[in-house]
Amino acid sequence: MTFNQLNLIEPVLRALETEGYTNPTPIQQQAIPEILKERDLLGCAQTGTGKTAAFAIPILQLLFQKEKSRGPKKIRSLILTPTRELAIQIDESFNAYGRYCGIKNLVIFGGVSQQPQTNALRHGVDILVATPGRLLDLMNQGYLDLKDLEILVLDEADRMLDMGFIHDVKKIISRIPAKRQTLFFSATMPMQIQKLADSLLNDPVSVEVTPVSSTANTVDQSVYLVEKSDKKALLQHLLNDKNIRSALVFTRTKHGADKVVKDLRKYGVHAEAIHGNKSQNARQKALTNFKSGNTRVLVATDIAARGIDVEDLSHVINFELPNIPETYVHRIGRTGRAGASGIALSFCDSEEKEYLRDINKLIGKKVPIVQQHPYQMRNLSIEKVGKSTDETVQKKSTPRPSRQKSAGWWNHSKSKSMSNT
Repeated sequence: MTFNQLNLIEPVLRALETEGYTNPTPIQQQAIPEILKERDLLGCAQTGTGKTAAFAIPILQLLFQKEKSRGPKKIRSLILTPTRELAIQIDESFNAYGRYCGIKNLVIFGGVSQQPQTNALRHGVDILVATPGRLLDLMNQGYLDLKDLEILVLDEADRMLDMGFIHDVKKIISRIPAKRQTLFFSATMPMQIQKLADSLLNDPVSVEVTPVSSTANTVDQSVYLVEKSDKKALLQHLLNDKNIRSALVFTRTKHGADKVVKDLRKYGVHAEAIHGNKSQNARQKALTNFKSGNTRVLVATDIAARGIDVEDLSHVINFELPNIPETYVHRIGRTGRAGASGIALSFCDSEEKEYLRDINKLIGKKVPIVQQHPYQMRNLSIEKVGKSTDETVQKKSTPRPSRQKSAGWWNHSKSKSMSNT
């Protein structure tokens, strides 16, 4: 199927052609026609499936076709999303797909001065992308109202629950028109999220693509059993491989991220950190440097596990395994996107063996264990780690390269599609 078969208007098709996209992903094939019918939609899809374009494209078309006057623009569509990075990315997608539509969009989020945002609101916008806290704050100050809202999107609803935004979301929803089209997207559907969806949606069509428990076949996964004290040395050892063009390294804590960056810089690796304690400007600068290739290693907490797309990211490295198995899927979903190949490497110390078992159980297969590397765990056997999932583990071995030489282990293919949006 091509986008030409989805009954899209010429300005949108021209923008997609400009972006170089011709074939919609499965969620786009299913969601776009239903949204264009002005149906409410419940979408369950993991990151990397092309979800942003699945709602951005039909929203642009609906608003374009319903343009009623040339007066001041009013907020007709609101996209609520949990993080600043994801909000910025969604806004960039609207800019790209709506470049020929004359539809005006704006992104607002906390952590920066509100004045540029309030100035832009005064000039009028059609589409507002916002994080819940800043939106509610500006509403309470009287800088905006949502009485003309026609389309509401809740994106990454389960993440908003995890981050404590659900109460703010409910306050916002209580102040928007009851008669509206609502699009609800979540990677997982815990009971509280399902109840919220049931309360908001009117006879929705359901779209489910790639359940959260699955990992892309294009991602080559491995786990290293390593003492906690040796993780730093193992990371430096792996980064000797020049085929690791870019690496997104995950830690569980902000302090841990900063420490990894400090250690890598001492070792001569250009690395930056991104987490909640960094200013918005610092986070955006670090992300921009990483996307452009100026920074080889970006160390992040799980604030970056969803919604950050880095084209041709070759490696994800779990310096620390997440204690929530679904988070593992979201993390490694940063690579191997749009059919490209990618590598996901994880470090597991003795305190994290239960996390590894939970991950194996969730994804329905064993993450292969690298049996031979210079920093083998001394006090915990492979069998103990894999025991609760299967007595037989798939085993990988790697050479023991010098810490000063590149092992040259992997090569990757590249491709581009709408899954990156």
